[in-house]
Amino acid sequence: MRRRALGPRPNPLPWGERVMSLFVRAPLFFLSTGFFGSLSLIASLWDKSGKAQHAIAQKWGRTVVRISGAKLTVRANEHLDGRVAVYVSNHLSYTDTPVIFGALPFQFRIVARHDLFTLPFIGWYLRRSGQVPVNVTNPRASISSLGGAVKTLRSGMPLFIFPEGGRSETGHLADFMNGPAFMAIRAGVPIIPMALIGTYELLPMHMKEFYPVPVTLAVGDQIETKDYGMRQIDELTAHVSGEIRRLYYRYSYLEQPAKPGLEAIIVGEK
Repeated sequence: MRRRALGPRPNPLPWGERVMSLFVRAPLFFLSTGFFGSLSLIASLWDKSGKAQHAIAQKWGRTVVRISGAKLTVRANEHLDGRVAVYVSNHLSYTDTPVIFGALPFQFRIVARHDLFTLPFIGWYLRRSGQVPVNVTNPRASISSLGGAVKTLRSGMPLFIFPEGGRSETGHLADFMNGPAFMAIRAGVPIIPMALIGTYELLPMHMKEFYPVPVTLAVGDQIETKDYGMRQIDELTAHVSGEIRRLYYRYSYLEQPAKPGLEAIIVGEK
């Protein structure tokens, strides 16, 4: 069978793809998520380190990516050696999280919006597996909650975060919040920029049907933070944003907008 190339998602989807998604892919996606989520909660009863729960999450990610019909390629994965760093990626789809868990071959923790921790089942998993909540709605609370992320990094655990704070509605990258730069500078660790390509076409925001396409995780060179101070958070954020944009538009069929938006600020003041 000829492999489908990445391109615009058809609207509407072909009839065969709609049937396959509604009656096979989507049910298996939710069943697998419930199954692996339940396993993780059970493992949390004795797994205080989070190692077993993370292994289950990795298996979940790889399983649901296969169920979605996507073909995942990781580029420059020599940078994914488990070094303690802030791993940063754009955010396009609900499928981004399983792709990340399935692709990164080491244990890490995710930084997630604090309101997700209040949800049944999802919130239970996030808390019991040691993920890090961040309040992005209140600047003062953001500084306090980011302190927990810094503590996690200093303990030797890598962190992953989506700096846009939500999924893209267009397939293009949105403004970046400066939380990752704040955490990396405070903890004295580098930032690893990454770009997800294809997950928007696979399952865009407000859509319920999968459209199997090639998905790429492109990993950029490490960005050192030792020469940045707290007054240079915005500068570092712009650097990270620019590198992820470069990676994304290098492998996407989309053209980069002429004037990307200014980066947003969630901690401190200029």
